[in-house]
Amino acid sequence: MRQLSIPGAWLHTPVVHPDSRGTFHEAYRTEAFSRATGHSLELAQANVSVSRRGVLRGIHYAEVPPGQAKYVTCLRGAILDLAVDLRTGSPSYGRFEAVRLDAANRRALYLAEGLGHAFLALDDDTTVLYLCSQGYDPEKEHGIHPLDPQLAIDWPSGVPLLMSDKDAAAPTLRDAARAGTLPSHSACREHADSLRRRDC
Repeated sequence: MRQLSIPGAWLHTPVVHPDSRGTFHEAYRTEAFSRATGHSLELAQANVSVSRRGVLRGIHYAEVPPGQAKYVTCLRGAILDLAVDLRTGSPSYGRFEAVRLDAANRRALYLAEGLGHAFLALDDDTTVLYLCSQGYDPEKEHGIHPLDPQLAIDWPSGVPLLMSDKDAAAPTLRDAARAGTLPSHSACREHADSLRRRDC
């Protein structure tokens, strides 16, 4: 587990063991996860999405508390996976970090509550698994437009972007901030502290 430049985002790179039958790796291990993040991952929901090349999902986030942490891995194909800091008052507010997750490197991205999540499918039939700390609640789910000029995400050229109607109509970061729907850095920090106290 390696912390990325955005606090609350961690990249897990497993040791993959190949042999004549195929491969084996540990996709998630509570001990290693807790040692890195300071708390365990409470699993409430597991989602699987299958996407054609060019499908862009996100930027999605949930209100904090309780928020929705995600542990994301790519089972087939490849994605460009993004953690976006949407926490008002955060030193890295408005910044993002992109990592490639694919069926060869078997890496996983963990995003703490309050971070926005988006990914772009780089291959047809790309299959993504996300472990979520909270179940889906449409009343507390929000989105930011993934092409917001303020974020200036450098999506790969030559890949036609396909978005849902909902994602295409999502507000900009500035509009979401004005509407008061973004999580605050202090609320996210308090929530993270409560998780650590829970596991002590």
